[in-house]
This record gives sequence, structure tokens and C-alpha cells, in this order.
Amino acid sequence: MSEDCAFCAIASGESDAHVVFEDEASLAFLDNRPLFPGHSLLIPREHHETIWDLPDELLATLFENVRLLSRAIRDAMGAEGAFVAANNVVSQSVPHFHIHAVPRVRKDGLRGFFWPRSKYESEAQARKTAAAVRAEVDRLR
Repeated sequence: MSEDCAFCAIASGESDAHVVFEDEASLAFLDNRPLFPGHSLLIPREHHETIWDLPDELLATLFENVRLLSRAIRDAMGAEGAFVAANNVVSQSVPHFHIHAVPRVRKDGLRGFFWPRSKYESEAQARKTAAAVRAEVDRLR
């Protein structure tokens, strides 16, 4: 636990939250500024700031739990689908890893990833970019 972390305070029971799911590894609660009703955050109980900090053994559990949570939110809110995402460092308002699960319906007003999208300048640039990412994946393995 981190002393000054708002999410650690929720996980330890020191701060109140509208808890919607919990198990030994994680806890989910309603976002206090939701995009839509039902928007929840799933956090690991232990303090880890980004996805890169998560222990390997926790990854499968978190993603199994967010799959369950997103389905529950979809069904409970009468939604058609769900948006599941995690910011890491940039746009991460609380430095404790968390996964957003947001109910979605067609024409709900959310557009794409909330920022302008563009195409690669050329097929050559796309190939070069793909090769750079593949090389880094190989290096990290």
C-alpha cells in the first residue's frame, strides 16, 4: 500500500467507494466522475502504478475480472457493449494501475479514442513502424 494513494485508501477500506466487485487480488468501484452510469474502475489491491509494474501472476486475474465486470456492467446498464481501457502515466489521474470498464450504446456521444486519428504517411512508414515494434517485442521477450 502507498500512504498517499487514493486507490490504496479505497482498497484498504480507509476511504469509501461504491464497490461493485471484489476478490483477493482486486477491487472494482464506480468512477466518481463517470462517462456513463456504471462506469467502474478495477484496481489491484496491491499498489502498482502501471501495467509494466504488475507481477506476471496478477495479469491473468485482472483481465479475467475485467471481462466479468464489463459484462456485468453491460447487462446491468442495459448497454450494447463496453469500452475497456487503461491509461499508463499519460492521462492517468491516479498513479495506481486501474482499468476502466464503461457501458456503451451506439450513438452515445463518445467518439473513437477521443483524439484525432490519422493514416500513416506511406506504406513504407507503416512497414518501418511495424518492424520497430516487432524488434522491441523480440528484445523484451
